[in-house]
Amino acid sequence: MECHDYGLTRSTERKDLNLNPLQRGGILTTEARKALYEFSDGYSVCDYCGGRLDEISKPQIHGFLDDLASFLHTDHARTVHGAREGKFAVMHAICKPGDTIVIDGNAHYTTHVAAERCGLNMVEVPSSGYPEYRIDPEGYKGVLDELADKGEDVSLVLLTHVDGNYGNLTDAQKVARFAHEAGVPLLLNCAYSMGRMPVDANVIGADFVVGSGHKSMAASGPIGVLGVKDEWAEQVLRRSKMHEVKELEMLGCTSRGAPLATLMASFPAVVERTRHWDDEVQKTREFVAEMEKIGGVKQLGVKPKEHDLIRFETPVFDKIAEKHPRRGFFLYEELKKRKIVGIKHGQTKWFKCSVYGFSKEQINYIADSFVDIVEKYKDLV
Repeated sequence: MECHDYGLTRSTERKDLNLNPLQRGGILTTEARKALYEFSDGYSVCDYCGGRLDEISKPQIHGFLDDLASFLHTDHARTVHGAREGKFAVMHAICKPGDTIVIDGNAHYTTHVAAERCGLNMVEVPSSGYPEYRIDPEGYKGVLDELADKGEDVSLVLLTHVDGNYGNLTDAQKVARFAHEAGVPLLLNCAYSMGRMPVDANVIGADFVVGSGHKSMAASGPIGVLGVKDEWAEQVLRRSKMHEVKELEMLGCTSRGAPLATLMASFPAVVERTRHWDDEVQKTREFVAEMEKIGGVKQLGVKPKEHDLIRFETPVFDKIAEKHPRRGFFLYEELKKRKIVGIKHGQTKWFKCSVYGFSKEQINYIADSFVDIVEKYKDLV
């Protein structure tokens, strides 16, 4: 058999400014890069395992999970293979096939497939639509009341804390109150919030929280985080009858090796950066203000921004693309010349981006670059 060169080289974070919101919160710390080398072998954290990943003391996984639970203000914490696996574990543990759950209209597709895999019926709380796409917490109360009037039981309420399309932050505390008034637990999807901004399950009133190590906690993926309150631990963390030491919903063990080691190594820096979240929001707002000075560029989603993920409507770049010989590829190529990446090939009508973690000087350079590109092609507008 002939083996091929799979092109396993990447210099994006070393040479370019990456605007991809999927990746801004997942860039490894120096400590995590060292851990990646030390624990790069497949089962590298399992040298001293007695059967339970969460009980390993060398490296101190057990202590880390205690610290993680404290960070989230939950009673228990586990790592999983991603936020989607955390959502599935909760749904599978506390719901039965045919049950109804209530979700938001901005929910990530992984919410849908996790529920579909569990055989659940989904009822959506719709967003407000263009241009804000806001999720009103009162909408949850309306949907829950309507279902109750029909005599339909609800097993779970799920809210996307910050959605991946518009970066809207929804008031989870209000949603939790409406869910609990209806006697239903709340699962909060924090894939874009946990590790970037403070998340306190006690203050919010969330029964479960899930997060993404590779999206928002400076870890190499795939790895996710699941926080569980005591009331639900017996169901979600129940053990196998055949293999008593193993937790069933975790399929015995979850993330091992490099993903877990890098999550642990970055954890102190992640805790610290959540204390500076207001600074990141302010930088994002300033970037939006500069971008909207370009004629026709408009931020979609709730204003002012409360999160770093931004979606811009950009008809000016689409007009240039109509006449440019490279069509929709011109914007990607012009940004690349300026050492800016993260906007997909062919996207000119709209794009998502984030300046999370960049300095003000870098953000100014990025904003000026977009202005320069419009100026360069002003004859095509």
